[in-house]
Amino acid sequence: MYRVELYLRVRRACHVEGMSIREAARVFGLHRDTVRKMLTFSLPPGYRRSGPSIRPKLDPYSAVIDRILEEDKTRPRKQRHTAKRILERLRDEHGFTGGYTIVKDYVRERRLSTQEMFVPLVHPPGHAQADFGEALVEIGGVERKAHFLAFDLPHSDACHVKAFPAETTEAFCDGHNAAFDFFGGVPQSVLYDNTKLAVARILGGGRRQRTRVFSELESHYLFADRFGRPGKGNDKGKVENLVGYVRRNFFVPVPRYASWEALNTHLEEFCRRRMADRLRGHDETIGERFTRDRQAMMPLPPAPYDACDKRATRVSSLSLVRYRNNDYSVPVAYGHREVLVRGYVHDVVISCGTEVVARHERSYEREDVILDPLHYLRLIEQKVGALDQAAPLANWSLPEEFTVLRRLLEARMSKSGRREYVQVLRLLETFKTDDVHAGVKDALRLGAIGFDAVKHLVLCRIERRPPRLDLDVYPYLPRARVDTTSAVEYMGLITGAGT
Repeated sequence: MYRVELYLRVRRACHVEGMSIREAARVFGLHRDTVRKMLTFSLPPGYRRSGPSIRPKLDPYSAVIDRILEEDKTRPRKQRHTAKRILERLRDEHGFTGGYTIVKDYVRERRLSTQEMFVPLVHPPGHAQADFGEALVEIGGVERKAHFLAFDLPHSDACHVKAFPAETTEAFCDGHNAAFDFFGGVPQSVLYDNTKLAVARILGGGRRQRTRVFSELESHYLFADRFGRPGKGNDKGKVENLVGYVRRNFFVPVPRYASWEALNTHLEEFCRRRMADRLRGHDETIGERFTRDRQAMMPLPPAPYDACDKRATRVSSLSLVRYRNNDYSVPVAYGHREVLVRGYVHDVVISCGTEVVARHERSYEREDVILDPLHYLRLIEQKVGALDQAAPLANWSLPEEFTVLRRLLEARMSKSGRREYVQVLRLLETFKTDDVHAGVKDALRLGAIGFDAVKHLVLCRIERRPPRLDLDVYPYLPRARVDTTSAVEYMGLITGAGT
């Protein structure tokens, strides 16, 4: 194929300068027929195949390649054949003797010819798409994976993103609460992939069996659900693009935050700032188009959905409740009883009947044991011999004054002193740590070493009244002898006779 520059020179020489075809062929080193074609066409016509290509070595094996490519459509994307792997199979299984290039070219042509095409869509206001994405983040100095739920409103391109420690049912529901609150309304419908958080089972004819929690969420907000075709991410292309956009623009480089709350505060601000962007092909900003989305949405209910995972279970003999492979303590008074565990994103709440009996910060480790020392003090008071080996108290960080109090009680009262120390600790079940700590310090200062004295001093502090301790009831107080002075000795001091 000749370059356009050569076409220009030949055509100018003949049409403008009057050069003959014979002379132009001699000057430019071309055949006269070639010069005639250049004078006929203003641009190089390019290469045009007159018939289908013939591949004598490959054609007998084209049906085998077509079958492999067709079977690949039902396989995971990362487990499909490469052209190199197809070549190896042709040689090993079918005796193919050709080279890699003709196989590679054929595979590329077949894949291009079968590649799916899409129809441009228009998105009415008031509808949403949702999907989870993943990215690395540093929380509290520890690098870990963040799972963020992204909501996109295709009409306006407004979005909301919230990150979670794990892709769980409660995170899924909490993400809906946060997104709807951010938008100020409930979308008419939300499009999802076939996530197991929403779909318990895919039925025939495009029908889905919803999970119980997802049905509760829909019933609370009254939006309609829609689901994409399995394996067809393009069905919700808007939110798929949003997930990639957020990952590239917010999580690069790896962000560092003190807590999940701080991370989500910045993510929401990121979504809010994006409202001012004007995207390609639009005359209005995202925020201006979002006005129409907002008008088409349904109103929010009076309260958000209780975004938690509920599980009924029984308390063990160690006063522990198992939830998601971790054990959480409850007060020993509820041992062996039926309880309800509600798992929130950051908390685990345990109830017995209508009473909340325990609340813990949620752990996302495996086989972790989360103990509250206060839950075991009642039992330790009864079994005071277990005080030194009690696991719930092992890592309990208390002010130094508590240790001093225990040492004095044990030194003066032996075993009963240990029990009184546990009784002092049990004051923490009712009163604030600062108040009990102040009571212990006052007791040490006054020398009133005992549970009753500490309790009295704590109550006086809370009620803001002066203490009225009868120090005579504490036989362990150090005794001080004070001598009396006679009148004669006193007069001697005045007159100086005593000197």
